[in-house]
Amino acid sequence: MRWRALVLALLLLRLGLHGALWLVFGLGPSLGVYQRFPLGLGFPRLSGPGRPAPLAAGRTRAPGAPEEPAGPPWLQAPGREAQGRPGAGVCGPAHWGYVLGGRGRGRDEYERRYSGAFPPQLRAQMRDLARGMFAFGYDNYMAHAFPQDELNPIHCRGRGPDRGDPSNLNINDVLGNYSLTLVDALDTLAIMGNSSEFQKAVKLVIDTVSFDKDSTVQVFEATIRVLGSLLSAHRIITDSKQPFGDMTIKDYDNELLHMAHDLAVRLLPAFENTKTGIPYPRVNLKTGVPPDSNNQTCTAGAGSLLVEFGVLSRLLGDPTFEWVARRAVKALWNLRSNDTGLLGNVVDIQTGHWVGKQSGLGAGLDSFYEYLLKSYILFGEKEDLEMFNAAYQSIQNYLRRGREACNEGEGDPPLYVNVNMFSGQLMNTWIDSLQAFFPGLQVLMGDVEDAICLHAFYYAIWKRYGALPERYNWQLQAPDVLFYPLRPELVESTYLLYQATKNPFYLHVGMDILQSLEKYTKVKCGYATLHHVIDKSKEDRMESFFLSETCKYLYLLFDEENPVHKSGTRYMFTTEGHIVSVDEPLRESPWKEFFPEEGGRGPERKAVHRPKSPYVRVITSSSNCSRIPDERRYSLPLKSVYMRQIDQMVGLI
Repeated sequence: MRWRALVLALLLLRLGLHGALWLVFGLGPSLGVYQRFPLGLGFPRLSGPGRPAPLAAGRTRAPGAPEEPAGPPWLQAPGREAQGRPGAGVCGPAHWGYVLGGRGRGRDEYERRYSGAFPPQLRAQMRDLARGMFAFGYDNYMAHAFPQDELNPIHCRGRGPDRGDPSNLNINDVLGNYSLTLVDALDTLAIMGNSSEFQKAVKLVIDTVSFDKDSTVQVFEATIRVLGSLLSAHRIITDSKQPFGDMTIKDYDNELLHMAHDLAVRLLPAFENTKTGIPYPRVNLKTGVPPDSNNQTCTAGAGSLLVEFGVLSRLLGDPTFEWVARRAVKALWNLRSNDTGLLGNVVDIQTGHWVGKQSGLGAGLDSFYEYLLKSYILFGEKEDLEMFNAAYQSIQNYLRRGREACNEGEGDPPLYVNVNMFSGQLMNTWIDSLQAFFPGLQVLMGDVEDAICLHAFYYAIWKRYGALPERYNWQLQAPDVLFYPLRPELVESTYLLYQATKNPFYLHVGMDILQSLEKYTKVKCGYATLHHVIDKSKEDRMESFFLSETCKYLYLLFDEENPVHKSGTRYMFTTEGHIVSVDEPLRESPWKEFFPEEGGRGPERKAVHRPKSPYVRVITSSSNCSRIPDERRYSLPLKSVYMRQIDQMVGLI
């Protein structure tokens, strides 16, 4: 009897162990059969680009191009096994992430932290924190820096152009001795409902700011920061509905519009004496293009002027400004690769030769793509939409790596890499922080699911460092360039994804960002650039976009009742975060006959198709957007297994 009892006890013990495996790991019983249970979880190790990579689904290698170097295993094509990955019968990283985190233990740590409602009291607290962040930076600028361009928040003093070193382009490209931070912040004051300070600031700008200065500035920076803000504030003042409260100015006589016109006229020499129609990168506001001007410019700098110049032309009834900006866009577009449809990042304005052949989504190219779509949204010109759709298709064909779908299936997380514009070959293993804008652009075109995945990647980097390093090497899992100048791109994408999904996950992300900024960047008189995202050392600079964009998007993220969301007026944000109402007057261009048709290849020529890439359709309703189902409203936008995979990818776990 004893041996029978012993056998029964052993059998019950074995059944109990299998039951425990079922509950904890979801493996299920395997009576009498060997159960493979490898202790090595199979997470991919990051290795250098040293072996051939299979092309992602739908991608086509340019004719005659050699095999491109592969990145780490998680960048391999979906549905293919990368070298070094577990083979058949061995669970890969996606499975083990699911097994260890997604079943059998109730809500995992991601669900516990991020899913569920975001309490209204907490939302109001975060909104007030964002407003206080803006007020602290703005008030200190006015107290210690105005009328200079920027605030040095550590030493509580102002900063203007570096007259002693004209080659200091990091400063001189941006600072023109025209009270930049005040001008750039105008519409943020209105959006936050501060009518008294908005009116005071507008009067200060009218009375004290002049562009008749011996300052050599970058055409792109002057356009998006100054020209765009003047136009936005002008439209806020003259809006008959006044959705933000009474923002009218007594005896206002279109002074901001006249100032915008004056600045744009001073920028026009950049478009003269260029054989391609692509503008010089810099002008002196008093004398025009400097005699020693550089003939090389970046694609984004030359091709991202159409929104501001187009708005100005349509408000004035003068086609000049839109014409020169549109000519530059077409000139760049016609220089794209015949094989890939991609553009490079640096071009010679006289020869049309590509000096920089890197094609990516970050610095040098980012806002070029952004303004193709936003120009269509504002002006309704079909050619802008056609160019954007063709560009987006080429991006999907050659830049995107990883699995086909963001939130389902096996394979590696989607990521957009830097490639050679002619061959589509991988050029390096880093991405930069400016690329974090792209999920927001994907939201605007309706590709919400892909935006969710890419945003999660940048948020994972933020979680690791409490900031976004200027350049991050995904091969080394470490920053290549360590500073963080308070950039807004991740916040912008977070805000737009929340507007598209209403998922409280993005409110938690915004709260993380707010708290990191308060903890690591706040100093005596404002918020300072992080010199080093790891040791959190600081630089004495607060760029104007911190007030015009970063604080604005954080505030709007938590202010659900803001007129931007509730007034019935549709607003679009420029690349500097300035609001422009989308309405019929901006869609009227009676001078179309003055725009000659450009020769060469038209926008209808497209790269090889990636079948499931969405196109923006010519519609005015919201049906283009790939809607997030209501049942996912309070669940994670990205499944825990994929979040964990991305966190591992950046070295968080």
